Amino acid sequence: MKKQWFKVFAGVISLALILTACGGGAKEEKKAAEGSQNEELPPVELVWNFPLSAIPQDLATVQEAVNKITKEKINATVKLQAYTFADYNQKMNTVVASGENYDIAWVANWNWDYLQNQSKGAFLELDDLIQKQAPDLMKSMPDFVWDAAKIQGKIYAIPNYQTVTKKEGFVIQKRFADKYKLDVNSIKKFEDIEPFLKQIKEGESADVVPFLNDKTGRFSVMYQSQGLEALNNVVGVELQNPDKPMNLFETPQYKHYLDVMRDWYTKGYINENAATLKNKNDIISTGNAAVQFHSVLKPGGEMEAKAANGGNDVIYVPLTDAYASTGTVITTMQAISKNSKNPERAMMFINLLNTDKDLYNTICYGVEGKHYTKVSDNVIKVNKDAGYVPNANWVFGNTFNAYLVEGMDPAVMDQTKKENETATKSALMGFKFDNTPVLAEIANIATVIDQYQPALDTGTVDPNTMLKEFQDKLKQAGIDKVTAEMAKQIEAWKQTK
Repeated sequence: MKKQWFKVFAGVISLALILTACGGGAKEEKKAAEGSQNEELPPVELVWNFPLSAIPQDLATVQEAVNKITKEKINATVKLQAYTFADYNQKMNTVVASGENYDIAWVANWNWDYLQNQSKGAFLELDDLIQKQAPDLMKSMPDFVWDAAKIQGKIYAIPNYQTVTKKEGFVIQKRFADKYKLDVNSIKKFEDIEPFLKQIKEGESADVVPFLNDKTGRFSVMYQSQGLEALNNVVGVELQNPDKPMNLFETPQYKHYLDVMRDWYTKGYINENAATLKNKNDIISTGNAAVQFHSVLKPGGEMEAKAANGGNDVIYVPLTDAYASTGTVITTMQAISKNSKNPERAMMFINLLNTDKDLYNTICYGVEGKHYTKVSDNVIKVNKDAGYVPNANWVFGNTFNAYLVEGMDPAVMDQTKKENETATKSALMGFKFDNTPVLAEIANIATVIDQYQPALDTGTVDPNTMLKEFQDKLKQAGIDKVTAEMAKQIEAWKQTK
């Protein structure tokens, strides 16, 4: 600040010496320059909506600590409005429908959909705000990340920069892998895990779930390992043929997945309540989920997974290499409401979340001395019993600004950045589907999916009796029209590249 002031002062004095006749003007110029730097912003309150696995008990203390920082930096206080992941989509739809005030909301392509809500006019275009209020933000992430965030060339949400790749595979509790001497090198395809699931079923108590599933199923996190890329929740392409969209529910990969899930369900490897389970964290947190399948096996993620799994160590068994697509980037973002009364301040706050380590680590870990203690300058030990363990750095902002948790490999940050930069990039990076021409069909398809997918994708029903009916209902709902529209838009998008 002193250096900046000196430059302004020196410049004004020089001008005064050169233009002595305009000495009065020079004084006014100096006064204006100093005033623009020291001008105090009027106080405002921002409302920030975001999801977590569970609402922290001591959120109020953290909100107070956050506001101490934001009050000093941008003269704003922030109401931290947290919901559970399971409730977030419904809650935010209610917030928007009722006209309830909010300034910032977390959005994604898998929960409270970024593209869908932008098409409804829910979000503010951010390009000008970024330039004016957060000019360094653009430099903090690779160009392909911003390309993925753009909708028709404009930015409507700020990505939370983290691992922006997907790497699919298993998350397995180490105690079971050790006990049954699991040979991880033998697992090349997802069905190869079955002998291990059998051992767990036969050797553990009934409380332990060999393979955890919930009502959304696991097919949507297995696309890459099945040679597919999804472009929305019903249409995708084969990785080897990205120009030809197809109905994902009519692929041989989907039928194979259903057959395996049905077999595992009937053998008792999958939790019986899978088709009705909204929040799989209800089981994960108990430490009773022996094996899970995830699409983001990120460097160092085992520490987060350990915390989520009741403190039990886990191992990763990846089935794919790192892959980046539009979908892997827009998995966690912050948008500003079209109706925000303070969009400039909201952007300042988002900028701080991505650039101010003090603020970011407060929202991630809470208050030093209460929710965590420092082991060294950049390493902390989390107090699990203090009422604030969100375990979700990726929800809040730039994860590369986070403290390392004790036990985490300090090389993780560099490994993640390297993986982001070297990952195989999708041939359709930056493409986004505008569903406006097929809104009615999308709504009808969603109804059909809600009716059939939970039972099918969890193995609860026999696909030989229900899959054909599901596929027929999707056709009646208009899935072929959606697929054709996708093909048309991909061709038009290619012409702009």
